[in-house]
Amino acid sequence: MSQQHPVPARPTAAFVGASWVALCIALLAYGVGLWNAQMDPAEKGFLGTLLLLGLFSAIAVQKSVRDRAEGVPVTGIFLGLSWAMVLTSLVLVSTALADAPLELSEKGFFGLSFTMALFSVVAVQKNVRDLAAAGPAPVTPKLTAEPESTATVWQ
Repeated sequence: MSQQHPVPARPTAAFVGASWVALCIALLAYGVGLWNAQMDPAEKGFLGTLLLLGLFSAIAVQKSVRDRAEGVPVTGIFLGLSWAMVLTSLVLVSTALADAPLELSEKGFFGLSFTMALFSVVAVQKNVRDLAAAGPAPVTPKLTAEPESTATVWQ
């Protein structure tokens, strides 16, 4: 006996757009911050790699949690490792920023853009999955510019 799960509601275009815009802003801000930071290239590379680790692991957590909620088998080890990598990326970014020769405002900037990127990538992944599950967008009938009118003669 198979369980049928309800098809998720189609996310609004505004929410999908806002999610993508937030992700792009976060990635752009983090990248510009790295480019302009007065750090060794190795430190910049480390922080960039941590962003990639955080993004990938956040997507893996979102997918695993949603799969479990929908009854799709997910191994505990995969879910545990996904969570461990999210936490590891957060701890390593925090440690790297604490030791970095940056102003406190710059450290806060990196922390906020990193956190915003993790949040927005989860929202984008959710939207991508919901849109795929909802199927193609419904087609709305086209209305004519002017409805046809006929003259009514009263007698």
